[in-house]
Amino acid sequence: MPGIRTAAQAKAWLEHQGKSVQQFAREHGVDPATTYQVLAGRKKGKRGEAHKVAVLLGMKDGIILDEVPAVDPALG
Repeated sequence: MPGIRTAAQAKAWLEHQGKSVQQFAREHGVDPATTYQVLAGRKKGKRGEAHKVAVLLGMKDGIILDEVPAVDPALG
């Protein structure tokens, strides 16, 4: 990724693709309200779904872990 996007840049990126926030959220399986909140700065994207949204929008460098097992089965 060339750099971290600001909220304004992320909104412009969506607009450049011709995508609404709703469409982006549907395509990525995230809550549209959370997506709007991240773009508005009301959620910082530190944990959980807000983190996932921020990473997907390019507003944060990070990884997305889909399902993390509570206990590693290899450990017995």
